[in-house]
This record gives sequence, structure tokens and C-alpha cells, in this order.
Amino acid sequence: MTSPKDQGGGGAPLQDIGDGTPFELILEASQSIPILIAAPHGGRSYSEAVEQSFRDPACKTRLEDRYVDLLAAEVARASGAALLVAKAPRAEIDLNRAPDDVDWGMISGEGEGRTSHSLANRRARSGLGLVPRRLPGLGEIWRGPIERTELDRRIETIHHPYHSALGMALETLRDRWGTVLLVDLHSMPPLNPKTFGGARPEFVIGDRFGTSCSGTLSAGALSYLSLNGRLATHNRPYSGGYVLDRHGMPKRGLHAIQIEVCRSLYLDRHLDQPSARLGGVGRLLGGLVKMLGSEVANLRSGGQFAEAAE
Repeated sequence: MTSPKDQGGGGAPLQDIGDGTPFELILEASQSIPILIAAPHGGRSYSEAVEQSFRDPACKTRLEDRYVDLLAAEVARASGAALLVAKAPRAEIDLNRAPDDVDWGMISGEGEGRTSHSLANRRARSGLGLVPRRLPGLGEIWRGPIERTELDRRIETIHHPYHSALGMALETLRDRWGTVLLVDLHSMPPLNPKTFGGARPEFVIGDRFGTSCSGTLSAGALSYLSLNGRLATHNRPYSGGYVLDRHGMPKRGLHAIQIEVCRSLYLDRHLDQPSARLGGVGRLLGGLVKMLGSEVANLRSGGQFAEAAE
């Protein structure tokens, strides 16, 4: 498939993010489909200061979407999609949370913007805000409070640059194709089959209950997985988070969908290290992304984007 607005692009990277940055972006002028795959919880680059601040290092693997960065790279290779992968770990800052979704009880020092018990920090009250505070079964994550200056540094040097790069990449692809799809890739622990009538879904397709992308894309993803013998659910128990809220704007030709993958599909039995199955799951999802690429390309002449452009 070639872009209608970019014939013969030559394959030169439009942006090359090297070492020392909190993410890696691979976006080429010859990108073959209007899709960007992102892994905001794929970061595994822990600073010494963060490592030493943990009460229990076991929380690292609980917070990570374990090795989803490798899975995302495999999907991108199999599909020809652009790729954005976080290097900074979720423990340091959660890129799928709003910058004001903060548990101020874990922050020391003065500063503006402190709020409590509001919609702004609803995720933080569960322990999993912009900087995660506690985990079920492990309790408090950190040995002590985080300085306000350190929180501000993380927002300015990690959170803002990531979302700025994501937004610019999506608009680049949208301007080239007329429309674009963000596939926000996550992994999840095995779901409880009792919640799903005795079956255990392997994938969850989230679209913020129809607000972050065209319904044809969500329906297409669910149909593809079903045809490949895979059980998937729609928005249950994960509908997406801040990434979809911020970047999913279908009326502007910017569609966004979240895909949760059960870790048992591509990790070992301890859910710790990549297994030999990772490549197969990557190819399965690569096929899904290529199918969605065709669907997205067909949307460029649809009513939603045309209406927004008038």
C-alpha cells in the first residue's frame, strides 16, 4: 500500500530519536500504512536514583507492560507501521495519565496546581496516578516522598516531550494520508475467567466507548481476532486512558484504539521473560494492523473527516 500523498518517499527517517531521550520514534517518509503503534508502558530504563527509591524492586515488573516494547517492535516490522516506544519506565512517570493526575500526598515541597479529591486526580486516588504510589499486595512503592521539583522535571523532560512527539507524528501521517490510526499497545495480566462466563479473553480492544475512533475500526479488530480463533472483549475491563482521550479525535481524522494483550501469550510461565511465542503473537497483530491500515485509508473520503475539513 502506498500513500496517496507521498509517492517515492525514499525511506529517509523523518525524525531520528537517539540515546539519552525518554522514547524512540521510528517514522519514515516511505511509511506504507497510516498507522502508528505506541507503547507508553514499555520503558525499562531505570535510573539509579529511581532504583534506590523502591521499597520492593518487585514492583517494577508489576508496573511494566512487561516486554511490550519488544512486541510492539515485532508488530511494526510485520505491518510496516510507524513506532513510538517509551524508554522511561511507568514507575518514574505514567505516560497514560494526565499531568495533573497526581497524588499530592506523596509529593513534598511547594508549588501551584495542588488539588485533592477532584476529577483531575481520580486515578491517583487508586494508587496509580501520574507517579504510581501503591500496588495491591505490595503496598507503598516508594521509601519516601518525591520532591515537587523532581515531579516537575519528569513532566517537562518525559511526559511533555512524549506526547508532543506522538501528536506531531500522528499529524504527519494524517496530513500525508488524510486520516491516521494510533494503536496504543499494552499488556495485561491474565483476566479472571469467572468474570467472563468461564472463558479468559486474550485481548481487550478499547476505544473509550466509541469516542476515540470510528466504530468500524473497533468492529474490524474484534472480527479479525475472532476469525483467528482469539477471544477478545470490547472496553471491558480496559477502555483506554489519557492517551486515547488526548489524541483520539475522529472528526479531525485522528483515530486512536487501545489493544491489551494477555502477557501469558508472549511471556514465559512466570510472566517474566519473552517466550518463543512472541514472534507469532507479533505476526498475528501485524496482520491485524495491516487490515486496519486498509480500513483507515478508506476513511479518508468518509464523512467525518470531510466534515471537519470544511
